[in-house]
Amino acid sequence: MPEIRDNIIELEDLKKDFGGFTAVDCISFNIKRGEIFGFLGPNGAGKSTTIRMLCGLLLPTSGKAMVGGHDVYRQSELIKQNIGYMSQKFSLYLDLTVEENLNFYAGIYRVGKRQKEIRKKDILEVTGLHGMGKRLTGPLPTGFRQRLALGCAILHDPPIIFLDEPTSGVDPISRNNFWKLIRELSRQGKTIFVTTHFLPEAEYCDRIAFIYEGRIVANDSPGALKSRHREKYGLGKASVEDVFAGLIGQDRKERSDEV
Repeated sequence: MPEIRDNIIELEDLKKDFGGFTAVDCISFNIKRGEIFGFLGPNGAGKSTTIRMLCGLLLPTSGKAMVGGHDVYRQSELIKQNIGYMSQKFSLYLDLTVEENLNFYAGIYRVGKRQKEIRKKDILEVTGLHGMGKRLTGPLPTGFRQRLALGCAILHDPPIIFLDEPTSGVDPISRNNFWKLIRELSRQGKTIFVTTHFLPEAEYCDRIAFIYEGRIVANDSPGALKSRHREKYGLGKASVEDVFAGLIGQDRKERSDEV
């Protein structure tokens, strides 16, 4: 049995190299049970590489990482059984109905027949897809397909949910509705790890980490980061975008000073 601890995800000097390129450069942070943890940064910063290592899909080059008490090097299959993962690339079968997609993922996760029917009903209700089970997935609006993708990822009721750019390509109203769904899952006690390059979405998170060129440049609550930024620059108010821009400028200066 995995050891029970307050931190459900733990990283220490986690690194991933692809040949001579370092995609993730010795990052460290912890995530507590029940948190909505936002992993923010521009495209190519290392977000997806990090999430794939934590999901047991990509072996790190070095460092340590534990997910739900399981080691990413030795227990990747146990990690996969205890997480929900919604990838950045749409992964549903467009020529299947909503219900058929749910049935397919129930088979992948080995959800029993009786439990499957209960979970399908719950998923359709919580995602706002009730009454749409017989509709083909392909013609659905992007926002509805994203909700279905999340529903498939949590069909087996995992305690940890990884969402990689879940609101990419959806309109602002759909994005807001999707975050309402994420907050509801958090209220149910789920731990949510969400990557995004839409910086305003940080406001929905309990805590955020900024990654830039493979390195963590900040890790705290949105309110604390904005407060420190206001004090540093003597501002009356600051947005998450202001904080990130300031941190990137500071990181670039520190790197140039190292050269």
